[in-house]
Amino acid sequence: MPSIAFTLPHWLYWAILLVFPVVAWIMVRRTADDPDSALANNFLAYLFWLFAGFLGMHRIYLKNYLALLYLPLFVAIIYGGAMFRDAREDHSKARQNVESLNRVIERTKNALARDTSAEKRLADYQAKLPAAQAEEATAIADIDRANLVMRIAAGLTALFMLIDLFLIPGLVKRARATEPKPVIAETEPHFVEDEIKPVPGAAGAFIAGVDRMVAALGELVGYWSVLAVFAYFFEVVARYVFNSPTNWVHESAFLLFGMQYMVAGAYAYRGESHVRVDLLYSHLSKRGKAFCDVIGSLFFFIFVGVMLWTGWTFASQAMQAGEVSFTEWGIQYWPVKLMIPIGAVLMLLVGIARLLKDIHTLVSASE
Repeated sequence: MPSIAFTLPHWLYWAILLVFPVVAWIMVRRTADDPDSALANNFLAYLFWLFAGFLGMHRIYLKNYLALLYLPLFVAIIYGGAMFRDAREDHSKARQNVESLNRVIERTKNALARDTSAEKRLADYQAKLPAAQAEEATAIADIDRANLVMRIAAGLTALFMLIDLFLIPGLVKRARATEPKPVIAETEPHFVEDEIKPVPGAAGAFIAGVDRMVAALGELVGYWSVLAVFAYFFEVVARYVFNSPTNWVHESAFLLFGMQYMVAGAYAYRGESHVRVDLLYSHLSKRGKAFCDVIGSLFFFIFVGVMLWTGWTFASQAMQAGEVSFTEWGIQYWPVKLMIPIGAVLMLLVGIARLLKDIHTLVSASE
């Protein structure tokens, strides 16, 4: 099979984590108020081209029938891979047979001086050698033929993808022109809690700033999940189609989700999305809830403080030691561990903002 195995450079991994969510966030924001945002767009088309272009997935997404050009080429690559495996097995057997006959012939020649009856055996072995060599040559020719089939199919696929790289914007425009307008269904009314009155003064500005920052960071790291989907898709195709498993996809996604978990913790706390057992809290008044939150914040700040202290210790030790993973990929661990104190700081800021809200609720309710 044609090998597509490569080791993702460390700098490229970290650059993707920084650049991809920003680009995705900008493109989503640009289409947020667009009534045609559900139609085909360049961002998704290029994503399909990058991760599944060898299947013509970008053209399938754009409902272009020329996607069918890619499928026979992909079948040819698979067929050539099957030919290559069979030819390689035949070559291994034929080469082993030739080497075995050469060793036996050499030993028999050495035995002729002591045993004249070995002459007949030598003639038999020498008679079998040309056929074995012919089988080896046939297997080598089959390997070359299989490689030629795969190279031609892979080369044509790469050529089509390169052409489509420049044609995608035009294809997207044509797809948007022919697609029916999206139908926006009416949503059913749902229960919304009464909003807390804004906190005035510097405290209110602090709360609003923290809220915007945490919301933006939570949305940004949310796009990392898209990267994991495409990375695992690449791993499955590389492993089971091209017989080229990677040594970095699983670890990269594992670390990615760990960092996402730490940053998105504050985002979830901001929206009260963490799981909690609620027996009495929901039955209390606003002031009662605020009072419970103020008391509970004591334990929250103890937890966040411990996480911040220990997380910074782990991160600083990793930076000083230049710690890397134990796998062949050897990715740096300090950016991953640095997410622990960063996540703790974000949680701390959200906790302070919520404490200010609760205090404001208690004060305003008593007035």
